[in-house]
Order: sequence, then C-alpha cells, then structure tokens
Amino acid sequence: MTRAAQDRTLVLLRHAKAEQQSWDNDHERELTARGRRDAAAAGRWLVEHGIGVDEVLCSTSERTQQTTEGVWESGCPETEVRLDRRIYLAPPERLLEVVRDADEDADVVMVVGHAPGIPSLTELLCDGEGSVEGHRKMAEGFPTCAVAVLHYSGRWADLEFGDARLERFHVCRDGG
Repeated sequence: MTRAAQDRTLVLLRHAKAEQQSWDNDHERELTARGRRDAAAAGRWLVEHGIGVDEVLCSTSERTQQTTEGVWESGCPETEVRLDRRIYLAPPERLLEVVRDADEDADVVMVVGHAPGIPSLTELLCDGEGSVEGHRKMAEGFPTCAVAVLHYSGRWADLEFGDARLERFHVCRDGG
C-alpha cells in the first residue's frame, strides 16, 4: 500500500445560508449576503488549520457552487472542482458512492453538499469515533456552513460507514 492509499482527510461542508423566499426551483437558490460572508469564513478557517484540498466534489446547485467559490475567494488555494449531480439533496448512501469515486491521488477531498445528507454521512462515517469535543458540537446541530473534518486510512474506493474518525467540527461564521 502506498502512502497515497493510507492517510486521507475528508472535509464535509454543508453549503452556506441560501435565500428562502419565492424560489420555484430549489436547485437555483443563491446564497444570501450572510451566506457569502460565511463561505469566505470557511475558506479562512481551512487555511488557518492548514487544510489544503486536493479535489472538491460539489453539488450542481447554485448555492453549493457559490459556497465553493467563497471558500476560494478567501485565500484557500483553488483546486479541481468536480460538479456531481448525485450530491444534490442526496442521502448518505449516495454521498458515500460519490466519495468512493474520488481521485485516488487526492489525499484531501472536500464534499460540498446539503442537509440532511452531509450531516448524516458525517455521523455514519465516524460512528462516534474521534474528537469528543467535535462530536459534542455536532450533536448541537449541523447548520449551514458547518464543516466536519474526518480522518480515514485507506483507498477512497474502499471507504465504508464507520471507517473514519472526526478530527474537527466547526460552524463557519463571518467574524467567528
């Protein structure tokens, strides 16, 4: 097994706050002004914690793409972004399939998606393992622009529920 097939980081990011009113097409909802600021805060948080992303798997919705753009605009180094329709409002089982399709050369993969899929995937992958503080914070909720950082050892294609541990959980807010 090569080093690239061993230590992995999976960053699971719920999109930032999106507009609520008068949208006939949920897929096209855009970020609010606060959502844009929070997305930038997520990028700054990733930089502050030394988390560089090798590949982004992003839902095709407008709000997830805008969240990803906000992360890059705040100074997080840009990387390959793969838009994947399967992520849009997906259950955790489908999200796991998407992660298994990640580039094997990518040591750090970020998935930008939606609730309840992203929070459920986080819980199922970690199964209570990892940071006690992170799990406590996550139990209080997984709001918009929350990020879970998981550690996994193995090939992406082999990832199963219960194989990861939670390293950090943070709710990214502008100014906090």
